[in-house]
Parts: sequence; C-alpha cells; structure tokens
Amino acid sequence: MTDLPHQRSKPAPTWSSDEFKGRLARRHRKEAGLKFLGLAAIMLAFLMLGILLWTLISGGAQAFRQTHVTLDVPVSAQMVDAADPAKGNYRGVIAEAMQATFPDAPQERMRGLSSIVSNAAQFVVRDRVVEDPSLIGETIQIRVPVSDVYDQLNKGNVDELSDESTRRLSDADIAAFRQLEAERRISLPFNWALFTQADSRFPELAGLKGAIIGSFYALLVCFLISFPLGIGAAIYLEEFAPKSRLSDIIEVNINNLAAVPSVVFGLLGLAVFLNWFGMQRSAPFVGGLVLALMTLPTIIIATRAALKAVPPSIREAALGVGASKQQVVFGHVLPLAMPGILTGTIIGLAQALGETAPLLLIGMNAFVTSAPATPFDASTALPTQIFIWADSPERGFVARTSAAILVLLGFLVLMNALAIYLRSKFERRW
Repeated sequence: MTDLPHQRSKPAPTWSSDEFKGRLARRHRKEAGLKFLGLAAIMLAFLMLGILLWTLISGGAQAFRQTHVTLDVPVSAQMVDAADPAKGNYRGVIAEAMQATFPDAPQERMRGLSSIVSNAAQFVVRDRVVEDPSLIGETIQIRVPVSDVYDQLNKGNVDELSDESTRRLSDADIAAFRQLEAERRISLPFNWALFTQADSRFPELAGLKGAIIGSFYALLVCFLISFPLGIGAAIYLEEFAPKSRLSDIIEVNINNLAAVPSVVFGLLGLAVFLNWFGMQRSAPFVGGLVLALMTLPTIIIATRAALKAVPPSIREAALGVGASKQQVVFGHVLPLAMPGILTGTIIGLAQALGETAPLLLIGMNAFVTSAPATPFDASTALPTQIFIWADSPERGFVARTSAAILVLLGFLVLMNALAIYLRSKFERRW
C-alpha cells in the first residue's frame, strides 16, 4: 500500500543540511547574546561599584589628614592661678599666644586671629599645666588642630580668587594663615583623632571612637544572645522536633522574619524594651537586643542548612554503634556543621553592623561627646554616626561622613573575609 502525497513526512534534516546549519547558527547567536548580556551586567555592576568607591575615597581621603598649627604659648601667672590651675583663663592664654605670634596686628583683629586655632587649644594647654603646674610663667610649645574653615583652606577647598563677600574667610584671614605657613608652623599629619576622639560639634575635633566602641558593645550583646539561641532553636527544629503542623508554622514564620524590614524590629524594640521595660535610651545594650532579634532568623536558617549538609551516613554510623540521639547531634553532627554555622553567624553580624533604622528608633543617634564605658552608657554606632554627620551643614563633616563610611565598609569586608576564611579552612566536602 503506497502513502498518499499529503501523508508523506518531510525528511529529517541531516547534520550537513542548510536547515540544521541555520538552527545551529541561531542557537549560537542566542548563546552569544546571553553571554553579552551577562558580561554587560557584570561590567555595569563593577562600574557602579567603582564610581561609589571613587566617590567615597576622593571625598573621605581629606578627613584622614588634619591641618595643625604649632604655637608658642606663654602661660602667664595673671591668667592661671598656681593654687588652682584647672580654673585658669586658658582662652585668654591662647589669645596672648596669638598676640605674640602676630605682634603687628591691631587689637580688633585679635578675635579673628584667635579663630585660626581650634577650640581644643585651650584644653590642650590646660591639661599640660594641670599635669605640670611648674609650667606657669613659662612659654610652652603646642601643636593643635586649626578650625575647620582654615583646614578647608589648607586642603584647597576655599577659592581664594573668588569675591571676598562670598567666602567665610577675608583676605586678611587668608594672609594671616599664609604667614603661619611661611613660618613653617602649619603641618598636615595623619588624623589619629578620627579614631581616638568621640563626636564633637567642631568638625576638626570629631572622631569615631564613641561610635566604634558603641558598635562593638552592640554586636557583642547581639552575638551573646543570638548565637546560642539561634543554634539551639535550629538544632531542635532540625534534629529533635517532630514533623507536625506546629513545626511547619514555626519554620514558615522564621523564614518570613528573615525578610521583615529592619525598621520593624526597631519599632518592636522601641515598644518593648524602651516603653514596657523602661530600659535606657541610646544604650548599646538595647541596640544589641534589637539587633539580636533581627539576626536570629538568619542564624537559625544558616544553622539548619549547615546541619542538613552533614551526610545521613554520619548519623547512621553513630547510631549503629550505640550512640544516643543527643550524642549523635552534639558529638558528631554539630562539630561537622560548625564551619557553616560560624559563616552564617558572621554574615548575620556583618548585616547587623550596617543597620541604621532600628538603632535610630531606639535613640542611638544622640549627640554623645564621650565613648561609652559599658554597654549601658549612652552611645552612637557607626551607621548612626554616619547619619548624624551627613545631616551636618559644615564642610568638614562631609569628608568625615565619607571617611566613616569607608571605616564601616572596612569592618564589613574584614568580617566577610573572616567568614570566607573559616568556610574554606574548616569546611569538609562530602
């Protein structure tokens, strides 16, 4: 029986047919297009990252150096009483030093000339005299930061050629500063005060010490609470909890909590820890509690994933030699899962370090001029300190904001690098 013409099937294309070559060419074009889109996305991401880093580095580099001026300060007995040197007129001492530095300047210029040095100058002199009262009547040499506007002048951020009415410094002010430069009294050393001093209303004196210590205390409290609770909850849910509707509901809620915005945890901390329990506002201890609530779901999920990654044969072998369920989990499974647990914990803590919204809601954006001595003292944190400085109008705080962001990014990179190191060193592949 012969096939009808309309029933005859079209012959299959061979490897060398034009139809097959056309299909192969289209497939290659689509693959090349997909590769191009992927490379373009990666290049765009690197470009945006490069722009971000360049903006931060170029803006924050100036904050890592601070202009200082060296002065010869006569500590006269008329200004400082030897019986109680702590209560001397040290502002007047600095004024006399400026008068000695600019002997030809008229008296009405003294107030403007005294503004060259930072407000910290009088306290530097006071501390030295209190430490050694024999300096009264002598002339001492000090090196102190200049005020912010002169620091900006030295760093090239003041246009000297612009109209005098449009800038904060007059031509006479600039001439006085250039005179100090000519006398080699001006220097630009590394700004260690950025790390050794707390916040200040004066940009040239503001530092990150209080914020760094506050973040450390908050992360310490967060770790001490979230790490044991997270591991304990994960072990129970993964190894001991019976599979039931209740355990399924708990698992779903844990996964949902990991996606809840951090501001919600801040509202929870405000309502519970501050309003109900009456805990101190702005304390790193409260901040650590809020961050612990936020980090717990991440640690639980990471711990459960690490426990699941341990092969069932480990459990079966331990049970086969007579070990109890508890001995299997804590003697065999948990040690093998610990690298993954530590990695997830460090990543969760790194995420908590960069959170701002929950700390703002519990008041850790207060103006605090001293570093906290305990987790219960008022303090700021690195993210909230960045928020405070970014909202300040002074030009010096702009550079310090970028510098604080670089410091925060440095800590985040170190924590993530530590997580990668622990994972690569202790992780076992099955």
